[in-house]
Amino acid sequence: MDTPQKFSNSKEVLAFLAETFPACFSIQGQAKPLKIGIFQDLAQRLDDEERVSKTLLRSSLRHYTNSWRYLQSIVEGQQRVDLDGNDVAVIEKDHAEHAKKQLDESRALVAEKRKEQQAKKPPAKKSYKNKEQAKPKSVEKPVKKPEPAIKLPPAEKLSAEHLVVGTLVTVKIGKTPMPASITDVNKDGVQVQLDTGMVVKVQVDNLRLARAKR
Repeated sequence: MDTPQKFSNSKEVLAFLAETFPACFSIQGQAKPLKIGIFQDLAQRLDDEERVSKTLLRSSLRHYTNSWRYLQSIVEGQQRVDLDGNDVAVIEKDHAEHAKKQLDESRALVAEKRKEQQAKKPPAKKSYKNKEQAKPKSVEKPVKKPEPAIKLPPAEKLSAEHLVVGTLVTVKIGKTPMPASITDVNKDGVQVQLDTGMVVKVQVDNLRLARAKR
């Protein structure tokens, strides 16, 4: 009997968890606060699941709980759920405050990176022409030839110096490149967080350096 192929990244693991425990995990929409110590429950329930290593399961769970979407769900008084979606405990005030602090710091980091990208953009040239000054009607304006269309350079691939937490990138999800920021880098790939809050893991070749809007 063939041995099932092991999952190679957090994206695959989280998709598997959402399919296996839909009352607990999700990959889109509103997330549910998880039971404290749910890793031990997962390790026990998935003890016979050969596709998921304990190491990758732990890192995937960490990426899930560090996402904006999940941190927004940690609100004082809300219920935490177990793997079957049962309410098990009320979120305490200090846990809610800690989650809010993490969320604020993460958003501030992304905003600062975008600000730095905008600061690198060359300033637009100002026109000091007096628009109210009318030219004599008898003077014919020279006909200007249309300027050739400016072609934007292709998106820049990431070099080693860009592979750091906080770098703004674009990642192709489906047919449309989406803005994101790097949250983790390891030998298995690069972890990025989309502006929507979703966390995914991709290979370096699938990322491009974000370009300031023109």
